[in-house]
Amino acid sequence: MIDAEAIRSGNRLALSRALTAVENNTPDSKRLQAALFPFTGNAHLVGVTGAPGSGKSTLVNQLAKAFRQSSSNEKPPKIAIIAVDPTSPYSGGALLGDRIRMQDLAGDKGIFIRSMASRGALGGLAHSTAAFATLLDGAGFDVILIETVGAGQAEVDIARLAHTVIVVEAPGMGDDIQAIKAGILEIADILVVNKADRPEAENTARALNIMLEMSHGGINGAGKHFMRSLAEKKVNTEPSDKKPGWETPIRLVTAIEGSGIDTLVDDIRRHKAYLVSSDLWKVKEAFRLEKDLEALIKDKLLDQWQENLDEEKYQDLLAEILQRKRSPIEVLDLLL
Repeated sequence: MIDAEAIRSGNRLALSRALTAVENNTPDSKRLQAALFPFTGNAHLVGVTGAPGSGKSTLVNQLAKAFRQSSSNEKPPKIAIIAVDPTSPYSGGALLGDRIRMQDLAGDKGIFIRSMASRGALGGLAHSTAAFATLLDGAGFDVILIETVGAGQAEVDIARLAHTVIVVEAPGMGDDIQAIKAGILEIADILVVNKADRPEAENTARALNIMLEMSHGGINGAGKHFMRSLAEKKVNTEPSDKKPGWETPIRLVTAIEGSGIDTLVDDIRRHKAYLVSSDLWKVKEAFRLEKDLEALIKDKLLDQWQENLDEEKYQDLLAEILQRKRSPIEVLDLLL
């Protein structure tokens, strides 16, 4: 049995086993999440998302090193990295390539790296990513960097999980207008143009700036996507000190060389300070925990429904759908 106190005391083997238990959805994982939950709510969750090939893994690698080296505190912050890799739709496996790409971080005991397979989850995240964040938060990590699959326009789920969302773009990856589709810019608290040594980088930055101004005047306020969800609940999102909202910065970075990383780390810290001073940190935490609960309820209800399912009746109704005798919506009512 995995000991929660061992995880709290920094036992990396116990933490690794706990994360594996979460991925396998074992009863032990539920016990550990419950035991560690009272110690959560302190870590800064930073999501890094963007299209495949934009350099997210290299950027996360550099951010982790910069956080450890440029901390204004006496003690460097403990950094955890969750790297979500895509799952093959055929074999069900995943390469988990970030473990290979981030080998140079392995010698730092203040950095913990865990790759996980998306297992078909939409939105760029695996279903157990939130549970991973809970365990790592409870284990005492100060900053948790979450790198999404890189599905591009579909991965807005990170806006519901992370406090700060970094959207990574790269020049020369097609039409710049792609960046604004499906609200990918709306979730950005910080925009990064990686591979800034390329000649098209300035043009990409200018295009992003124009899109921001067209979309919402450059004021993001911790993610327009997130803010719109709060507005539907009639939650007051005005900063308590009545200062203007967060203005999304656009940073030119060459991650492979480490250029521009220190400024980006400053932006991340500045965004956290903004969230705390405006009380949006508490609001985001409440929103995130509510979404976690909703996801758990859906999973539990589906499991219970499947346990009580009459398989023969299900197959008969499925056959009627295939024969066009009943529509799926009619069958849904019959099954429920």
